[in-house]
Amino acid sequence: MTQNWKLLAAAVAAAATAWAAVGVGAPERAVAQKREVVPPTREVVQYTFAPIVRRAAPAVVNVYVQSRVQTFNSPFANDPFFRKFFGEQFGEPSERVQSSLGSGVIVSPDGIVVTNTHVVKARGETEIRVALADKREFDAKVLMQDDKTDIAILKIEGDGNFPVIELEDSDNVEVGDLVLAIGNPFGVGQTVTSGIISALARTEIAKSDSQVFLQTDAAINPGNSGGALVDITGKLVGINTMIFSQSGGSVGIGFAIPSNLVRLYVQGAVSGRKVERPWIGARLESVTRETAEGLGLDRISGALVARVSNKGPAAAAGLEPGDVVVRVDGFEVTDARSALYRMTTKGTGNKARIEVLRNGHPLEVDLALEAPPKPGKEDVRNLSGQHPLDGARVSNVLPAVADELGIDEAEGAVILSVRPNSVSARLGFRPGDVISSLSGKPIAGIADLEAALSAKPRRWVIEVKRGGQVLTLQLAG
Repeated sequence: MTQNWKLLAAAVAAAATAWAAVGVGAPERAVAQKREVVPPTREVVQYTFAPIVRRAAPAVVNVYVQSRVQTFNSPFANDPFFRKFFGEQFGEPSERVQSSLGSGVIVSPDGIVVTNTHVVKARGETEIRVALADKREFDAKVLMQDDKTDIAILKIEGDGNFPVIELEDSDNVEVGDLVLAIGNPFGVGQTVTSGIISALARTEIAKSDSQVFLQTDAAINPGNSGGALVDITGKLVGINTMIFSQSGGSVGIGFAIPSNLVRLYVQGAVSGRKVERPWIGARLESVTRETAEGLGLDRISGALVARVSNKGPAAAAGLEPGDVVVRVDGFEVTDARSALYRMTTKGTGNKARIEVLRNGHPLEVDLALEAPPKPGKEDVRNLSGQHPLDGARVSNVLPAVADELGIDEAEGAVILSVRPNSVSARLGFRPGDVISSLSGKPIAGIADLEAALSAKPRRWVIEVKRGGQVLTLQLAG
């Protein structure tokens, strides 16, 4: 044992004695609860992370993805107008092999691996290969992938008692906690970097309202995606996902998906049950400076209840437009995304304790977290035929559909999905697009849409609402 470890052992022993006095018994528990222990000397701080790495690193894998994808060559490929509508799928098709590299974490002895959706998602025929730290390699298949959270669950196709990392309760993580990032940056091989938790519940950089991140200054680079963020007990607190950088390399601002959300998706993938964000029958918006001033709030924080459906759980619980959600199950929420994150990790079929401010006065309600109601047969259509929306699955804009897709429209026909290689896919239509007008006729729902499509005009003029913008597509009939 080195001199540093002797000093560290002495500090841990002292901490264990202190914890024993209040009923906490093991030195390992003392390390886990290090927040209350101040190192007695400078030398104690100079310890090694090697035992933690030996415990966690075997369960961090490299994920190699190879796919055959179709590309489309066109003389209009660089034209901003065509790229806005058609994306890459425009012109003559050709095939090429696309390769990508990322990391993953084994969380179950039978080979369940957590990684990022952006690591494994590809069009066309895809092969996934997982390489362990001990140089063994296996094929893997995707059990589940979710674009909104960027979580993907894989299953290693091989027998064996695989090394695993235990998931920590990410709600126990605090700013300042020491963490290690383990992954395969730039394909150089398994690499370990150290840092601290820089911030909790980061939502400002999220791409969807289902994302909340832990922030760390441990170096994370391309290839680290899907890798492990572990605490000093070697347990998983997050899946490294993205960085903020103007150069493409680490500048000490990295983000990881909290382990509590990861656990939910692992359980869903293993059980074959789709993870659904609870439907509360209300539209939540983040409190802005203008909102805070208008409501007389003393801080710019919380989730504003902007809309309440007549027959939803929020109405049954007594929530009203103008209420500001400030806590969910005792956890402070700073914006709409953090409120939805707390409800998602609570899970459908349960109730959450919601603390709100109404006209400046505190109020608590029990909110039922229900699965989103499914649209009825008359609310959904699969479109096909000689028209621009061939291959699109559309729905009336129902409250649950609007909440799920994150759209603010009250009427129209919204695209739920687009069949690959269909006319609508080639034209660049996307899930979440709301068809508001077709050839001069307003579209209030799918009945109006079907009638307008059946008219077969000489010229198609389609107005689409997408991300707060109105796009217009014109095509010859």
